[in-house]
Amino acid sequence: MSHLYVVTGSSRGLGEAIVRSLLMPENVVIGIARARNVALDAQAAAAGCTLEQWTLDLADTQVAAGRLSDWLKPQHWERFTTASLINNAALLPRLGPIDDSDLLTMSSAMRVGLEAAMLLSAVFVRDSRAWRAKRRVLNVSSGLGRRAMAGSAAYCAAKAGLDHFSRAVALDEEHLHNPARIASVAPGIIDTDMQVQLRAADPARFPEHANFVQFKSAGMLDSPQAAAGKLLALLARGDFGSNPVADVRDA
Repeated sequence: MSHLYVVTGSSRGLGEAIVRSLLMPENVVIGIARARNVALDAQAAAAGCTLEQWTLDLADTQVAAGRLSDWLKPQHWERFTTASLINNAALLPRLGPIDDSDLLTMSSAMRVGLEAAMLLSAVFVRDSRAWRAKRRVLNVSSGLGRRAMAGSAAYCAAKAGLDHFSRAVALDEEHLHNPARIASVAPGIIDTDMQVQLRAADPARFPEHANFVQFKSAGMLDSPQAAAGKLLALLARGDFGSNPVADVRDA
């Protein structure tokens, strides 16, 4: 029995924590990120787990999707019992209104946070279509995809796009034999570098700055490992995908 997991944004933060939780002998894990995490290599070797780390910039969406497609196509349909794609990567541009934002950074945020997830999902679903494995796509969303926040338009748009993309794909799949199950899941508030970026923002450009300072001081942030555990528990549930837009706090 072997299980495949493809995780984007795997070198740090929540993505790293997800990969760490998956490093077991029965799993084949592919991490996609701009940098390699050598500590993960060491943990995988000690655990007897197959880990591949692809150093790719997810802003190059066609390259990333092509690499995944090239890996999936020659795999034998009996190799995996389950196969999961976890689209975790995101980019938060400098906080502030769009008329004072860097256009290239905004574009990269949309490519990494939305377009890459869409293209990777497309090739994952397409190139595993003949497999008997249970196939699942977990898109890591955010409460900000459902509640807009000033100073973060690109990030909010990417996460809202993930939510609606997941709804549409779920409709495409629901009547097929062995459909791919998909859900866009808000993981709660996590103590990652993104939270550091939010707390370091200029309050004049980011009206909700004080709220994020309060989240940290009040101990309201989950550790990446705790958040990873909640996401993976949801992914493993028999009813995963029954609600294509979900929140771990409602599970």
